[in-house]
Amino acid sequence: MEEQKKIAKKGSFGGKRGRAKRDGLPQEFDSKIIDLARVTRVMAGGKRMSFRACVLIGDKKGRVAMGVKKGADVQLAVQKATDYAKKHLLTIKLSAGTIPHQVLEKFKGAQVLLKPAKPGTGVIAGGAVRSVMEMSGIKNVIAKMRGSGNKINNVTATLNALSNLQTREDIEKLKQ
Repeated sequence: MEEQKKIAKKGSFGGKRGRAKRDGLPQEFDSKIIDLARVTRVMAGGKRMSFRACVLIGDKKGRVAMGVKKGADVQLAVQKATDYAKKHLLTIKLSAGTIPHQVLEKFKGAQVLLKPAKPGTGVIAGGAVRSVMEMSGIKNVIAKMRGSGNKINNVTATLNALSNLQTREDIEKLKQ
């Protein structure tokens, strides 16, 4: 009996199956909670509450990602969303602190227009789109959101627009 207690104290039955503890984000990434909502699922026995978190992470050097996950409490939902975002990073092609060309992207009811801007202009964008630009490291851009005001849809449309960007070198390679 005492031997089993000693073994249990050593941590051999941790339940993590050899995975290391979650250390959080690496130092190079910043995170921002875009949306946090209490959601309800109606079951046969009544309502079951949970939380949905939308987290944006980025290194301000051209890598950014979004994660949307649910959890039993706020902290769990945020952790799940952050872990998901870390696994789905998007690398953005920047040119002199701005985007290479104008791009228009639609996602569901949200429509986002991104235009390159001259140095010194700054980020002219509202709400969730501004957060994406700051996290990705884009210094000069003009953005316009049209249609839906849904934060998650606007962030998704912005990330889709940034993933569709092509530099001159990319276009020249396609022509050859």
